[in-house]
Amino acid sequence: MPGELTTNKKQTRSEAVAAVLLLLTTLTACAPQPQNPQELRQKTAQTTAEMKNDAKAVAQGVRDGLTRDKTIDLNSATKDQLMTLPGITAAQADRIIDNRLYDDPNDLVTKRVLPKQEYDKIADRVVVKK
Repeated sequence: MPGELTTNKKQTRSEAVAAVLLLLTTLTACAPQPQNPQELRQKTAQTTAEMKNDAKAVAQGVRDGLTRDKTIDLNSATKDQLMTLPGITAAQADRIIDNRLYDDPNDLVTKRVLPKQEYDKIADRVVVKK
């Protein structure tokens, strides 16, 4: 019997060592590997670019939200006010001002100041006050 006890202890000890080695191997395989500095720079640059685009989109959304419910009088609006309309460039704002007086907002199309497609984007935000 004493020989059996020693054999059982050796077997238990071997099993314990095997279990510890298995555990250490598993933990080592699951641990995150150190990143290459170049990969880290690339991921950082990509994330920064994505955040920058998201911030621009949020800012544009806020800008649109602040001006969405306000109508602009085509006969008295400043260039800056006209440029707050969706898609209106500085050159288009100048053309709108140069072709005043308007009797109807649709005059932007009939006077060929804006194409119909561009006018449709701003039609609900412009008025004509006489």
